[in-house]
Amino acid sequence: MRLKTTPCHCTPTEIKLHQVSAILEVHFDDGSIFEMPSEYLRVYTQSAEAVGHGAGQETLQTGKQDVTITDVRPVGNYAIALTFSDGHNSGIYSWDLLYKLGSEFPLLWSRYLEKLSAAGYSRKPPLNH
Repeated sequence: MRLKTTPCHCTPTEIKLHQVSAILEVHFDDGSIFEMPSEYLRVYTQSAEAVGHGAGQETLQTGKQDVTITDVRPVGNYAIALTFSDGHNSGIYSWDLLYKLGSEFPLLWSRYLEKLSAAGYSRKPPLNH
């Protein structure tokens, strides 16, 4: 699911990985604080594996309920790279993307659930956020 981002002109001031709850907490310099589940970040990876190399090449990410983040690495001064417990490690999460994912969580999560349902998949247990 390729996402279009617009510059947020915000920079994280703190990034915390909560391993027990599998939540990535990101504080931005505009005062925004977002808590994003590992599963959500995994299914919205912008790596070529998931979004392809052009329109219509997206691959629906399924079966990621139990995925956790195992590593967070800085990428220059503009992003982080996440490693997930399923071995996925090629997605880069820019500050703009993290801000979009955090601020639009309810909408993007419901879109993902709709796509899962339309493709005949379900996910259990429900995401607690």
